[in-house]
Amino acid sequence: MCGRYRLTRAEKMAEKFGAEFSGELRARYNIAPTQSVPVVRSTASGRVILPMRWGLIPSWAKDSSIAQINARSETILEKPAFKEGSERRRCLIPANGFYEWVRSSKTKQPFHFGMKDDSLFAFAGIWDRWTSPEGQTVESCAILTTTPNELLNDVHDRMPVILHPNHYHAWLTAPGLKSQHFAHLLVPYDAEQMRRYPVNSLVNSPENDVPACAVEVPEFMSAQTMLF
Repeated sequence: MCGRYRLTRAEKMAEKFGAEFSGELRARYNIAPTQSVPVVRSTASGRVILPMRWGLIPSWAKDSSIAQINARSETILEKPAFKEGSERRRCLIPANGFYEWVRSSKTKQPFHFGMKDDSLFAFAGIWDRWTSPEGQTVESCAILTTTPNELLNDVHDRMPVILHPNHYHAWLTAPGLKSQHFAHLLVPYDAEQMRRYPVNSLVNSPENDVPACAVEVPEFMSAQTMLF
């Protein structure tokens, strides 16, 4: 799964993804569910970058409690919550890295995963538009997951789908009536292009959104060690 990620080179997004964007974004070191995140969508006039809530709320939901931050890529066309999004509402979710945790005894060690050159990449995402009982319109998204590559298989049984840049266009525009139109895109990313390293337990709390969250540390180093 993917429950926390990082986006610290937001100023490069428009160029990287060939998308229009107006506004300013600060570096984010610890993005958490329910927060607003930038998403790349394809429109009739081209790609645009827009904010969305992380945690997809299906258009038919009675309330937001059904929201899900991840969707299994193998079953997105079978699940009512994700079927419409996978068919017609696909997106790119920019990131520089993501976090997963390994438990050892009573301690959980967070690890950071990203590209070897720390470059921007994109998760495969789907989105939907929901209207609350009070009439508020909310656009929200979820990150697709797949089986882990060699870098993650001893940490978690799932990993986020990271799309190869050559596949951005196909993911955003491919017909969605049958999974074979895009299933070949939703595979584990090449582990040889990625790097993992332990980070501070500061990242455990979404209230901590600071550079120290993504700094490499010795394994099982406490947050107190970094703060004092």
